[in-house]
Amino acid sequence: MAEISAQLVKELRDRTGAGMMECKKALQEADGDLDKAEEILRTKGLASAAGRADRSANQGLIEAYIHFNNAVGAMVEVNCETDFVANTDEFKQLAKDLALHIASPSAPKYLSRDEVAPEELASERRIFEAQAREMGKPDDVVPRIVEGKLKTFYAETVLLDQPYVKDDSKTIQQLLDGMSSKVGEKVAVRRFVRYRLGEETG
Repeated sequence: MAEISAQLVKELRDRTGAGMMECKKALQEADGDLDKAEEILRTKGLASAAGRADRSANQGLIEAYIHFNNAVGAMVEVNCETDFVANTDEFKQLAKDLALHIASPSAPKYLSRDEVAPEELASERRIFEAQAREMGKPDDVVPRIVEGKLKTFYAETVLLDQPYVKDDSKTIQQLLDGMSSKVGEKVAVRRFVRYRLGEETG
């Protein structure tokens, strides 16, 4: 087995944000190969992302973005578990990207599905059902159509469900999960606000 130096452990920690012991174990498993060790940590991170969901994330930062015409702006609070991760360039970039996304035409109204008022959801369901029936769809097909339209509604209005403006192959939630896997900590958006000149905020 290759000798794992403290310098090697530090380099892997700088790359991934994972804990010292996790880095050392990954390097031992990878026989000192830095790239392979990083891959091991990422794989393990993806597997344990769900386990981090209930952990407390009280560190992080607040980032703002103002569009070049000064007519649209956004602020977002992105949280993680340690100030070590919060101070990494990658985490700062994530916060910048999220602020940009919120200010973009994506214009999310809600952070998560939980924030959508039950009355609004019920109203949307009724509209979608009426539309499906208007199209002459049979009763057994209507619920599937309604669910499909609700999914679209969430993708248009809920930040975590929206396709990421810089890469629409992933949602904002998947973007956060990817960062969480990389750094080995819970990463979450706590709140955001979007301003458009002349508009009232909700």
